[in-house]
Amino acid sequence: MPAYTGRDLGANWQRDYTLFKLWAPTAAAVRVILYATGSDDEPGAAMLGSAILHPAGQGVWQARVSGNWDGRYYVYALQFEGSDQECLTADPYARACGINGQRSMVIDLDAAAPEGWRQDRRPAIPPHARAVWETHVADFTADPAGGVPEKWRGKYLGFTAPDTCLDGDPSKPTCLNYLKQLGVTHVQLMPIFDFGSTDETDPAGYNWGYDPVNYNVPEGAYSTDPWHGEVRVRECRAMIAAIHRAGLGVVMDVVYNHTYHADSCLERTVPGYYCRRTPDGSLTNGSGCGCDMASERTMMRKYIVDSCLFWAREYHVDGFRFDLMALIDAETMNAVRAALDTLPGGREILMYGEPWTGGGTCMAPGARPADKGALDVLDERIGFFCDGTRDAIKGSVFDAGSKGYVNGGMYYGVRLLHAVDAWRDGADGFRPKASGQVVQYASAHDNYTLWDKLKLAAGRKDFAAVQPDLLAQNRMAAGIYLTCHGLPFLLSGEEFARTKLGAPNSYQGPLSVNRLDWRRAWQLEELVRYYRGLFAIRRAYPELSGAAGETAPILLATPGWMVGFVLEKADGNGELAVLYNPEPTPQQAELPGGSWQYLSDGATAGAVPFGEAKTGQIILAPTSVTILVRR
Repeated sequence: MPAYTGRDLGANWQRDYTLFKLWAPTAAAVRVILYATGSDDEPGAAMLGSAILHPAGQGVWQARVSGNWDGRYYVYALQFEGSDQECLTADPYARACGINGQRSMVIDLDAAAPEGWRQDRRPAIPPHARAVWETHVADFTADPAGGVPEKWRGKYLGFTAPDTCLDGDPSKPTCLNYLKQLGVTHVQLMPIFDFGSTDETDPAGYNWGYDPVNYNVPEGAYSTDPWHGEVRVRECRAMIAAIHRAGLGVVMDVVYNHTYHADSCLERTVPGYYCRRTPDGSLTNGSGCGCDMASERTMMRKYIVDSCLFWAREYHVDGFRFDLMALIDAETMNAVRAALDTLPGGREILMYGEPWTGGGTCMAPGARPADKGALDVLDERIGFFCDGTRDAIKGSVFDAGSKGYVNGGMYYGVRLLHAVDAWRDGADGFRPKASGQVVQYASAHDNYTLWDKLKLAAGRKDFAAVQPDLLAQNRMAAGIYLTCHGLPFLLSGEEFARTKLGAPNSYQGPLSVNRLDWRRAWQLEELVRYYRGLFAIRRAYPELSGAAGETAPILLATPGWMVGFVLEKADGNGELAVLYNPEPTPQQAELPGGSWQYLSDGATAGAVPFGEAKTGQIILAPTSVTILVRR
């Protein structure tokens, strides 16, 4: 297959003409068909004409169509040797589309910008302070008690609503006002590209969105008008700008490992090329969706690189989280990293993903999956979720009743001895190059929420009820991953014991189960305050992240299953001591000599030291993480 090296595939709009360029090396003929609307079900629907594309080299077909086509829709019609039928397809490189992605749209991206977009900038966030909070556009803004105007609930514009608060009480902020106080630095958005699992004409539709249709177009279900393609572009940018104004970065959850179905615009354009296949021609199913994308092929690799660059440039995205990253080859991941690094401030754009697959696949010989086994070749600024830390903290995600360190499986303390240094000693069969590669977490959108997992492991199903022992377990879980080297990550609402009433994977909804409950956030204000204090400690003491240097923690001799370690302060002025007590009763531990003060006693946390700890010994609260500082 000839490979194209340019960066101008798609519909390149100019005021007097649009240049259509499509990579389709196996096609015998290509034409573009232009329409007034995104579907035939809209007022004014009409075909406006067509134009023949001509070969332009490197497998590319192109046509220059005179006139101002901004806001008009199109599809490609391809013919292949041996067939007299045309295959209709949307443009793989579309930058906008109509309802449900049926037709691509020509767009003037500069005109589809919210007010002040040119002034939007990524916030400067120190590496040691980074903490990622994962949410879903609809979940974040849908709660009627949250103060978002009804017409914006579940939408991009819900993020832009000013002065949101609980039931009109300005002392109880919600949404971005709440996040500004919490102390996280990045909002990870579950898929916001155009996906196929939700009908954009159905206001009640809900899905997590891991089913890509148009990779470079925002999802229309989150816009106030999915029928007009420029609206979703403008409103998605407005959401990102609002998050930036709050001082937070935006991480985009991307799903380049599969498409909604095998009959995608990619495969329609170059049949048999983009999907990975076994030697007998069958589609591989490492994604669980029956259509793994062959990232190791030159033009699929280019497509992923171009797409990430597009979102970083045109939407000012601050990071990318790669779904089932092990289905993408390491060379492609490194190519994305190298391309992002060329952008202004690009080296600060985050990259991390899931270092596993959903099943077996069939990469081309020589290609290496981007899993933990490829850390020797992956760039050290490409991170991965650490399931070892996650399961050691709370028990296996695949067994609701299994217990981890904080809720009865105290023997997991042996594994946490390695987790505190981001597993850089190779104890779990992999060796990160830098602690920042390791995403330390206890909960994400997949599987049970942390609170529901703690409930189920304890044999309780009164999910909404709050019990002191489980609150202590919740606090301890956060205290562990927020004192481990690496990049901390949490599911939105973990900090107020978010429950989905025991639903393990609520990807199809309903929204009533998935949406954030802002009343619960304020009912459990003390738990939120504890998380807020941990984030403040993290910001104030860079040595906790490992970003201030790669000096390993000094382990303390602790009795039983307790874990303790000391970190030298990055400024050379004293040390931090961290102790984990998984026992349901108070325990005594020895401290190095000197005068120590608390930053956390297991129930209260903050960057300002308080109280005094006895020299040489300390009583640890039940099920707690204690953090102390010695000047």
